[in-house]
Amino acid sequence: MTIHRTDSNAPDFQNLVKHLDASLAEHNGDNHEFFDQFNKIDTIKNCIVAYIDDTPAACGAFKKLSEDTAEIKRMFTNPEFRKRGLGTTVVTELQNWAKELGYKKAVLETSRDLHNAIAVYERNGFYRIPNYGQYADVDSSVCYEKIINNK
Repeated sequence: MTIHRTDSNAPDFQNLVKHLDASLAEHNGDNHEFFDQFNKIDTIKNCIVAYIDDTPAACGAFKKLSEDTAEIKRMFTNPEFRKRGLGTTVVTELQNWAKELGYKKAVLETSRDLHNAIAVYERNGFYRIPNYGQYADVDSSVCYEKIINNK
């Protein structure tokens, strides 16, 4: 496995996100348009693509939410590569990169029904927080946080 740091212009990242968006459209149903507006990738500068034997297998990204907070976005593992620890690998690399850039914490939002995603985040030290920002009153969302830099 190799990890490549890139930006949202990378074709492999864009292709994985297309698959993610198709999966989320099916999952979110009538609510997809609401969530989709917060998931545009055109300005994301910090993206990760994980490769298995030169095949793009997983991705993730983060963007600045505030001076000290990075928001993790666009986490996805191609179904044929699941159950190999790629989610942990990607979220760990995103945290390391955000820490290098001086962020103190990472936050994220996911669906309360995406149990596998929630398990990855909780196994990696994220803890549940009240829903933030645009997700504050969204019952189908859960939000998580992790301190990544105590300095």
